[in-house]
Amino acid sequence: MDRNDDRYDLLVVGSANADLVVEVERRPGPGETVSGSDLAVHPGGKGGNQAVAAARLGARTALLARVGDDAHGRLLLDAQRAAGVSVEAVRTGGAPTGVALITVDPSGDNSIVVSPGANALLTPADVRAAARLVRAAAVVSAQLEIPVATVVETVRVRDGAGRFVLNPSPAGPVPTEVLAACDPLVVNEHEARVLLGHGAGDSPGERALALLALGPRSVVITLGAAGAVTADGRTGVVARIAAVPVTAVDTTGAGDAFTAALAWRLGRGDELPTAAGYAARVGAAAVTRKGAQESYPTAAELPPG
Repeated sequence: MDRNDDRYDLLVVGSANADLVVEVERRPGPGETVSGSDLAVHPGGKGGNQAVAAARLGARTALLARVGDDAHGRLLLDAQRAAGVSVEAVRTGGAPTGVALITVDPSGDNSIVVSPGANALLTPADVRAAARLVRAAAVVSAQLEIPVATVVETVRVRDGAGRFVLNPSPAGPVPTEVLAACDPLVVNEHEARVLLGHGAGDSPGERALALLALGPRSVVITLGAAGAVTADGRTGVVARIAAVPVTAVDTTGAGDAFTAALAWRLGRGDELPTAAGYAARVGAAAVTRKGAQESYPTAAELPPG
């Protein structure tokens, strides 16, 4: 439900998409057609996913996003409200709701193509209009499924008031101004390689330190079934986070669940490795169920860490 309180644990500035999911025996190669399951439509988007994941864990969460004035937009808003996320800052109209086309293979791995739709119209002006929320939240989290200029404006409006967390996905260049605000920068191995180019390093720890050299205050690299690695720019300490062994059914949205849990726990005062360990448990729980938002656990449903 909506709240008339600016002091959210987490404000997510990001995308909201309808996930159109088809299960396949294998993903097609170039020029190839394969048969799949019946189409399933789920609420998603990296921003929407993070907001729901945090709220399910108990965080007081708000979402700043844009959806279309259409059935998919209503689906997304209903899902946010049902999870307890405030949608007071969600804008409506201007373009159809964004859509993600997702194929999932029997191992649970997925491939995703995103049509931005209304997400591309989330503007710096929308951030300024929500300035009270942006400044007051304990943590603000963003991704790159919205315009980079909007992420830049989020950093400027935030103006150092608490933590700013960025998952630069889809992977691409990140302005220096944004990198300098990241605490942490959260990437998977592919995103790390894109940011680092030829200077990626031979090990996750080396890559984490190389990412720190780009300017963020801290870094987390997720390693899938191998866990994660953290690097703190204040201390220079690199920590390896153990994986939580589970049987993966569907990895869709698991990285968003990890990032949301990490951001929330950092806002509560956890040290970076402790927060990442908690987030690993949340991400592990998420991959044991199909879908994105519907797979996210409550705190009581987490596997032991």
